[in-house]
Amino acid sequence: MILTEAQTTWTMNIIIGALMYLVQSYHEYFERRNDNLYGSKKVKLPKAELYVIFTGKWVSKPEYVSLSEEFWGGEKCAIDVKVKMIYDGKDNDIISQYVAFTKVYDEQVKLYGRTREAVTNTINICKDRDVLKEYLSSREKEVVDMMMTLFDEEQVLRAYVESEKEEAAKKAAMISAIEMCQEIGLPVSETIKKVAGKYKLEENDAEAWVQKYWK
Repeated sequence: MILTEAQTTWTMNIIIGALMYLVQSYHEYFERRNDNLYGSKKVKLPKAELYVIFTGKWVSKPEYVSLSEEFWGGEKCAIDVKVKMIYDGKDNDIISQYVAFTKVYDEQVKLYGRTREAVTNTINICKDRDVLKEYLSSREKEVVDMMMTLFDEEQVLRAYVESEKEEAAKKAAMISAIEMCQEIGLPVSETIKKVAGKYKLEENDAEAWVQKYWK
C-alpha cells in the first residue's frame, strides 16, 4: 500500500497527517474485503509505504522523518511512522512536473491572489511549458473547479458548522414540541401529524421522532 501526499508548508505535523491517512486507508481496505478483525483468523495486512512530496522552501531536506524521532526523542513506543520525503522528481517524471506546477501556481498567487485568474494562468503557463500538458488539456475545467473549491475550504467549513447548529436547533425544537403535545394530552397519532406539518417531514419520519422522544 503506497500512500502519497503533497505539502507546501514545512511542519513535522505531516507525520501525524500521514499516520491518520494510513489508518483511514487500512480501515477502508478491511471494509472492502469484509474482513473480521475480531475473528481468530489473521487478516492480510498490506505493507505500507508513506511518501510526502514537499514543494515549499526549507533549508534542511531530510530523506525520512519519523514520528518517534520527532515527537519522543527516538524513544521506543507502541507506534511509529516513517515517512519518505520527496523534493524533486527526475527526468521530467510526474513528480517533477507536479513540483513545477506548484511553483508556477505559487508565482501566480503572489501576483493575483487566490483567484480564478491565478488558476487559469497557471494552467495556461504549464501547458505552454509542457508541464502536465495532456492532463491539463483534457481536464482543464475539472482542475479549475477543484482548485477553486480548495480556495473556499474555510467557507465550506463555516457553512458546515452553521448547518450543524441549525440541525441541532431544529432537533431541540421538535423534542420540545413532542413533549408539549404529550403534556396537553394529545394522542401519539395527532402528535405525529402536528410534527410532520410543522417541520415539513414525511409522516413516517415524524413518527420515528415521536416514538423516539415520547415519554
